[in-house]
Amino acid sequence: MNKYVERLYNGIIKENPTFVLMLGMCPTLAVTSSAINGLGMGLSTTVVLVMSNLLISAFRKIIPDGVRMPAYIVIVASLVTVVQFLMQAYTPSLSSALGVYIPLIVVNCIILGRAESYASKNPVVPSIFDGLGMGLGFTIGLTLIGLVRQILGSMLGITVFVMAPGAFLVLAFLVAGMNVVRDKMEKKGKPLAEPSGCITGDCASCSQSAMCTGKSETKKTEE
Repeated sequence: MNKYVERLYNGIIKENPTFVLMLGMCPTLAVTSSAINGLGMGLSTTVVLVMSNLLISAFRKIIPDGVRMPAYIVIVASLVTVVQFLMQAYTPSLSSALGVYIPLIVVNCIILGRAESYASKNPVVPSIFDGLGMGLGFTIGLTLIGLVRQILGSMLGITVFVMAPGAFLVLAFLVAGMNVVRDKMEKKGKPLAEPSGCITGDCASCSQSAMCTGKSETKKTEE
């Protein structure tokens, strides 16, 4: 598989942030009362992911190890501010609907996780595709949850689905659905690969394992 296609596949299917890694649950549960809110939040996060991966990868050899996390946060915060201003200027209603969750993208664990585990260790172009894949996976997850909640809650009148418990219920059913698909593909001999790498703690399956400085002593001993 082409390495760029692999990065997209990784984010959308193999390590989908919403349905597999269960990351970014705060915006996932809070803003998905409608499909448009989920789509807007997902695309905003995707833009920040792609640009932050690009910049962090480009400056990976310049940023000192001792200040890399503060540097990542400054980069991400600057990008989020730009995205927030653009949304306020061109999509004010969506910006108002998403509210505080736009600035909270700064501390989204998906963005900081990809910066630390991938962008800081890889060239610019693969890092861009990694951010794009993760962002699209997150967008698909939020949009699906928002779409189901909107249909059941607003169109069919099942009000629980437009309330907070509805987000948990829809997420649970969609995750269960992905698990069913995984099981069927395994039975057909075409299993979806399990998540691997730094975020999951699986150092043995990580292509950067040899140069990783963040492994525990236990992992190092096992290898």
